[in-house]
Parts: sequence; C-alpha cells; structure tokens
Amino acid sequence: MELFVDLQIASENQADLPSLTLIEQWVCIAIDAGSSKTRKEAELTVRIVDSEESQQLNGDFRAKYKPTNVLSFPFQNPPGITLPLLGDLVICKQVVEKEAMEQNKSLNAHWAHMLIHGTLHLLGYDHIIEEDAVEMESLETKLVLQLGFPAPYNEQE
Repeated sequence: MELFVDLQIASENQADLPSLTLIEQWVCIAIDAGSSKTRKEAELTVRIVDSEESQQLNGDFRAKYKPTNVLSFPFQNPPGITLPLLGDLVICKQVVEKEAMEQNKSLNAHWAHMLIHGTLHLLGYDHIIEEDAVEMESLETKLVLQLGFPAPYNEQE
C-alpha cells in the first residue's frame, strides 16, 4: 500500500517526537489491520499540537473543554467520488507525554498506541458502545503487541 502522511508539527517543543518513518509505520499497520478492504493507497494528516490547540478543538468539536490525547476527523467522500483520503489526526504532545509517564509506558509505545487508536477511528471504529469498545481495544492491543510494545490497556483504564 502506498501511504502519504502529511505531518504537521505545531508544537513549540519538538523534542522527543517520533520520526515520520515511525508514524508512517504505526499508521500503516492500523490501516492494514483495520480496513475492511485492501487499499492501494491512503492519505491522512497527522498534526502534533500543544495543549492550547487541543483544548480549543476538543471544545469546538466535542464540547469537552480540556486537551485530549488524540482527535480524529474522518474525511467523508462526496457521493460518487472515491479518494484515498482518510482524514486528520490531531495529537497533543503534552497529553501523550503525561499519559505515558502516568501509565509507566515508553513514549514510543504511547505514541504508537495513539496513532493506531486515531487511525482506527478514521476507519470507522469507535468505543462508545461496550461491544464496539471491546473490538477496537482488542485490535489495538494486537497491533501494539505486534510492534513489540506492552499491551496498551490495563484494569485501571
């Protein structure tokens, strides 16, 4: 599959960010496992932001007035038009770093999980209904383990 990731780094502190190569690897594994059909190509934007932008977007689109780890904005193809565009992921650097520390995970393990989680949302997965959450979290866990990281969920989450 040909993958195009438009990486936008809007965070003032760019230390400890995953490389574009890792981001593409983590997104690709999610697309391959989470797509109901084989894709020849896929395109998405990954925007890494600071807390202020995350909080603004989370408030505007979800009425939750705090920064969040990842926001997913799936692209809806117009009727009769097929494009490889999946949508946009907005990931808050500070929230990812804080969660990784609180959950005693490596930064790369948590970045991988957030990119997989967000990409699955772009593919139509959700976790609002318990049955859907179990399916999505099982797939996330399988993919994170496949990458060599520890399981992303535990009893406290």
